[in-house]
Formats: sequence, C-alpha cells, structure tokens
Amino acid sequence: MGELCGGKGRPELARARKRRGMTQEAAAEAVGVSAAAWGRWERGEQGVRAYSRQRIAAVFEVDAMEVERWIEGWAFTATSSWPNADFGDGSQAATVKAVTHLWRCELDSSRREMLAALPFVPAALGEWLVSWSYGVPVESTAHHGSGPLVGLSDVTRINESHRAFGQMDQRFGAGVVRPVVMNYLNSSVTPLLRGRYNDKVGAELMVAAAGMTELAGWTAFDLGHHGKAQHHFGQALKLAKAGNDLLAGAWVLMTLTQQAIYLQQPRWAEWLARAAVDTARRAGAPPRVMALMLVKEAGAMASRTKGDATPDGHVAKQVERLLAEAERAYDQGSDDRDPEWLASYGRPGLVAAMGCCWQQIGEHRRAAAFAETAIQGYDGRFIRAVQFVQANAAEAYLGTGELEQGIARARAAIPAIKALASPRLVERLRQFAGQLEPYKGSMMVREFRDHLNHELAA
Repeated sequence: MGELCGGKGRPELARARKRRGMTQEAAAEAVGVSAAAWGRWERGEQGVRAYSRQRIAAVFEVDAMEVERWIEGWAFTATSSWPNADFGDGSQAATVKAVTHLWRCELDSSRREMLAALPFVPAALGEWLVSWSYGVPVESTAHHGSGPLVGLSDVTRINESHRAFGQMDQRFGAGVVRPVVMNYLNSSVTPLLRGRYNDKVGAELMVAAAGMTELAGWTAFDLGHHGKAQHHFGQALKLAKAGNDLLAGAWVLMTLTQQAIYLQQPRWAEWLARAAVDTARRAGAPPRVMALMLVKEAGAMASRTKGDATPDGHVAKQVERLLAEAERAYDQGSDDRDPEWLASYGRPGLVAAMGCCWQQIGEHRRAAAFAETAIQGYDGRFIRAVQFVQANAAEAYLGTGELEQGIARARAAIPAIKALASPRLVERLRQFAGQLEPYKGSMMVREFRDHLNHELAA
C-alpha cells in the first residue's frame, strides 16, 4: 500500500450549457478560460479550480452547490446501498452491525456484484469528516454478547493476519488476496466483535478490525471497485472512532485521500488530507507518521494542477513547502510510538510519493530522480509498488523529452502484469501508452504498444 500516483465526463455541465443556448466557446469566454479547457472540463479530463467554479455559478446564475453537482457528478440521496445516515447513532453496536453486514454482503454473490457496481460518492465524505472530527467517542467499548470470550491474544492474531495479508497484497495483487481477507473478516473477526470483552480489549479490537477493513477497501480500490472501496474505508473510519484511536483514523483518512486523488477529486482530496494531518497533530504523532501525512497533503494540493499546461505557481510553492517539512520530519528518525502500519511504508515509499508530487507540478526531472531513488530503495516485498514507481518514472522521463528512457522504464513494469492481479497497474500502463500518442510514428513507440497489447492479451 505504498503507491500514490494515479475521468469520466461531466454530462450535467454540458447539459447546463446547452440549456442556456451556449456553445463551448461562448461558455469558456464568459467564465474566462480557453475553449480547449472548457472542453476538457466537460469530458472530465481536467479538474476545475475553486475560482472557476465560482465564475460558473455567477455566469449560469445558480448556487455553488448546483455547480458542484454538475462538476462532481453526485446527487446524494438516501438509497439502500448509500444511506444518508451512514454513521448511524455513532454507538458501538451500530458500528459493529453496519460493518459486519457489509462483510456478509461480500459473501453473497448477488450482493457482491451490486457492491462492485456502486459509484464513488463524494458527498458521503462530508458526513464522514464531520462525524470523525466532531462526533463524541463511545463511552465504553466493552461488550457482553453471546459470542466467545475475547482477549488481547485474539487481537494480536488479527494484527498478525493483517500484516500477512498486506504482504500478500504487495506480492500478488488484490485479485489474489481479497477473497482471503473477506473470508477472514466474516469467519474470524465477526464472531470476536460479537463476543465478550472489556473496555481495554474492546478498544484494541475495534482498531484491529479497522485495519483489516481498510485493507478490504484497499484491495477493492486496487481492483477498480471504487464505490465498494469507499464503503469499506468509511466503515474503517467508524471502527477507528469507536476505538478512539486517532492514528488509525489518520491512516484511513490518508487512504481516502489517495482514492480521491486517483479519481480526480482534488477538492475532497485536500479536505481529507488536511483532516488526516490535523488528526495526526492532535494525536502527537511520531515524526515519520507526520512526514507521511504531510506528503499526502502535498499530493492532494498538487492534484489541483493535473492537466494544466502551466501549474499554478502558488500551488507549487505550497507543495514544495509541505515536502520540505515532510523531509525534516522523516529525518528525525523512528519512534517507539510508530504504529504497526508504518512498517509497510518506509523511506522508498515516501520518496516515491514525493516524486509524484513533483511530477504533478511539472518538475519532471526532479520527479524522475525521486522515482529512480525509490526503485533502488525498495526490497523484494514490494513488487507492486515498484511497478507503479516504474510507471511514474516513465511518465516523468516523457515529461523531460527522454522518450527512450521513459519507454524502457514502462517496459520494465510489464512482466509484473502476469504475476500481479492488479487491474490498477494495467490501467496505469495503458495511461502511459496513451500519452505516447504524439510519438505514434516512432518505431520505438509502435513496438512498445504492440508488446503491451500482446502481454495484456496473454
């Protein structure tokens, strides 16, 4: 779980323009952008900055929330799969009931397919953020159910299983490990949550369950099931809240930030990242945890500039400031308080994430150097992470005009496609192949594309 880099069209924005009888050129002129930029907005190929959203609201004479609906593509109403009151009453009983129901649905083939088809709903994030930030922790995590007597040794087994499944995920991809994770949650964790335990064990059990649920969400994310992944991340945040563990909550918020960046939701990514940083600060997080959170915030901020020919100078300075702060924090060294999950995210992961930030703000040469450093630093456990960094390096080299070097790096990631059950990696390499279109007449490019298509077909 260490790669950080990454649309759909915006039909509502196009319909709003047509209702006013405006061409793309006229709408662009009224808002103050180029016709090409407006076209990319409607096609979902470029983010829309806050200032431009305000201009759209003024020009089209609608409120800001209506513009958000056009751009983000959501209309958040209660349904059986996306209830408005997803956090329920905040009680431990409601939390356990909701999360175990979600896990059980995964074992039912018809419900599993429904979950896989769910959309990512940005509006749900707002309720989760409010509930996490302002909700009152449960008074007691003790439980006196009819299940088994639960002790700290049971919690330890969950954490050890989480560690083992996480390593499997990195080596083999989500397609291999996800069924194992879901079976473990249903067969082993559910009975424990319904068992008998005191406050101390209950708090630790909630946090261990949060970690496993975050992994369930992560594997769904790797498979491209973004609505399902979001459901699991939300439940993981609820469990972290029930266990009153700020660092566990910050970790889930950070993962949600990554999903928002990947799905080109920069506004939500920034809010999530800031919530993660604020949570980590409230917890008095160890330096290396803070470093990770700061890099994530930098990545969220940099995602604003995705697709911009000339990245915003103010944004670039903010990103650079956050990265420098993260470097200083990481250099303070490890801490006895470092959480278990930090072990899966060492120096190479931090460097790779920083490289993604540099790439987003147009610092291609620096991004390539960071990617190369990360590749050399990873050990054999992080197979998938290395392939993503190879793809990131390829894109950075392309940005510097070093076509041959870029193709060489991307080509090095192709063999892992057969070993890793990771649709996200396939998508990343396809994205790079698409970026080669300006060079399609090159023999080198034709050979790379043919090789990639052949390997994907195989």
